[in-house]
This record gives sequence, structure tokens and C-alpha cells, in this order.
Amino acid sequence: MGINQDVENDVNTIKDSSWSVRKGQVVPSTDSIALNGGAVELDAAYLYADMANSSKMARYLDRRVTAKILKSFLATATRLIGHRNGTVMSFDGDRVMGAFVGDSKCTSAVKCAFAITWAVEEVIRPKFKSKYPTVRDASFSIAHATGIDVGTVFIVRAGARGSNDLISIGRAPNLAAKFSDIRTGSYSTFVSSTIYSRMNDDCKARLNGATDIWEKKYWNFLGEQISYYRASYWRKPGSS
Repeated sequence: MGINQDVENDVNTIKDSSWSVRKGQVVPSTDSIALNGGAVELDAAYLYADMANSSKMARYLDRRVTAKILKSFLATATRLIGHRNGTVMSFDGDRVMGAFVGDSKCTSAVKCAFAITWAVEEVIRPKFKSKYPTVRDASFSIAHATGIDVGTVFIVRAGARGSNDLISIGRAPNLAAKFSDIRTGSYSTFVSSTIYSRMNDDCKARLNGATDIWEKKYWNFLGEQISYYRASYWRKPGSS
């Protein structure tokens, strides 16, 4: 059997298979979902953190420096997702996607985003500017954006036997990724109105009680005008 027949067989098997869907309460692992027809329906908040200016870094900075910046961003974002009891779902170049479940999933995701902003603005950027003159003198800054949305997703296992992973299908991961592309001015966290309405009040005010964190905006998404909120605020992960 040649590769041509293998490809046709893959498509036919997937096309003709029946779904075996179960409701999930936790983020599934790859081996907990059958490759052929397995699926989990899960209500989750999705966070998508994206490093900005990575193309400029690759062009204008030494590639070894660029690699260290990206590794630092992905390492800290991954650690902070875990700190808030989230699960890393995937990496895509300079991006990482995390999922949060449970009653406080929206609050956990937003506090994680605040902590990622702290890591970028107060740790990664100053440390690299201090060590590397090329970073300090660059025409661009180390920056990022995080998008968050919540909803029911369809999680399936995709790929070929021996080389596969989970993919999440639904509005939440898609909109979170789109939000992370907005990157307006100094704003670093972008959340859907649903996230804003469900997160705890302590995410809507600074630690000193000031309530000027969020700004409401409107955006066209797939032909629909939706409202969202943006913030240029950070909070240390050890804060409440």
C-alpha cells in the first residue's frame, strides 16, 4: 500500500466515522480521547497569549537573542497558566494557548493574563534591555497581547497514529486568538463581554480600589458587531 492509498484511507475513515462524545469536567489528556471518533464537550475559558514583534526580532536581532526572548515568554506564560490551575493546550511559534475549567475559570484566566503582562513588562523586557544593547536600542519593544473568551468547545484528537494532538473547536479558542492579534497601543489584555460579566469583581478594580482598569470597545467578528473589554494593567501572580 502506497502513500496515495494511505491518504485516501485516512480521509475515508474520518469521513465515515461516528462521533463518540462525552461531557467533560476537566481538560482531557491526549490518551483519554480515541483517535477515531472520540470527542469531549467541555465548557472552558480559553487564553491565547501572543508575543508581539517576533518577526522584527528575527530580522533585526541576533537569532540567539530572539530565541531567548521567545523561550522566556513561553516559559513564563506556561508557568503562570499552571499557577492559575490552567492547562496548556498548544504552542504555535510565539503563541501559547491555555484552557481553564471550573466555577472560577473566567477569573483565573484574567488573573493569569494580568500576571503574564507583569512578566513581560516588569521582568522579561527590563532584563533583556539591560543585558543586550541591541534590544535596548531597537525601534520596537518586547511586548505581547492576551485574548480570552469562554464557551463550550468540542475537543478532538487529530493527526495520524503515532503523531497526533488535541484540537479545540468552538468560538472561545478562536475569538481568544483573534483578540490577541488586536494589540492596540499599550493594551495587553482583551476579554469578551462574557468573560467580563462572569469574572469576579476583584478583576475589575486595581488593588488600591480604583476602577479604571477596563475600557469597553466594539469590534466586527465574522460579520457580527461584538463588545469586548481591554486593559493595560498588570498584577503580580502572588497578588490576590
